[in-house]
Amino acid sequence: MELQGKKVAILVEDMFNVYEFWYPYYRLIEAGATVVVVGTGRKEIFSGKPATEVKADVAIDQVVAADFAGVIIPGGYAPDMMRRSAAMVRFVADMVAAEKTVAAICHAGWVLASAGVLAGRRVTSFHAIRDDVVNAGAEWVDEPVVVDGKLVTSRVPDDLPQFMPAVIRSLAA
Repeated sequence: MELQGKKVAILVEDMFNVYEFWYPYYRLIEAGATVVVVGTGRKEIFSGKPATEVKADVAIDQVVAADFAGVIIPGGYAPDMMRRSAAMVRFVADMVAAEKTVAAICHAGWVLASAGVLAGRRVTSFHAIRDDVVNAGAEWVDEPVVVDGKLVTSRVPDDLPQFMPAVIRSLAA
C-alpha cells in the first residue's frame, strides 16, 4: 500500500483507450491511492474505445492541483477532446508547475503540448504524435517509459507493465 493517503486524478473524455484508463485505475487502487475520475464537464458519462463507459466523479472545474499527488492522462483519442477544455489544460499545467506526478500515455502528449509543459523535456508517446511533442519543444525518444523529473510518459498499451511501476515510484517519492 505504498500510495496510502495519496489522491490521484485520472482524466477522462470520450474515446479514451480502455486499457490506458482501467489498468492505471485499478493498479492505483491496489497500491492504496484514492482515485478520482475527472471529466471535462461536457457530460457525466464518457465512452471509451472499444465500447466501455466510465462515469466521472467530478468535473474539471471542481478540482485544483493542490488537492492531488498526481494525474494520469490516458490516451486513445480522448486527449484531443481534453485539450479543448481550458480548465483541463490549466489543471495539467498547474500539476507540472507544482512538481506533482504527471503521467501521460499514447496520445496524451497532446494535452502536455497544449499545456505548454514540454519545452526541454525528454518524453515518449505514440509515434503518430511525435511531431506534435517535438514541435512543443520536447526531445522525443522511442522507449517504453521515460521519466523526466515528475513527468512520466509511455507509448502504447503494451507498455503499461513498465509505465505503471514508474508512475507508482514517482507518486511514492
